Amino acid sequence: MSNKARSVLKGLAVVLVLLAVAMQLGWVIVPSISVYKFWFVVIAFGLLLISSK
Repeated sequence: MSNKARSVLKGLAVVLVLLAVAMQLGWVIVPSISVYKFWFVVIAFGLLLISSK
């Protein structure tokens, strides 16, 4: 996996976690995906594991 792909995956993981935190704090309200906050964090952790060397 190239360094560019790794950095894209890490960036995506950060965005997912920030979205989950913003939904938890009530800053962002997206009713259709708010029930999947936990899974966003799990997917982000998986992306970080995949992108690590």
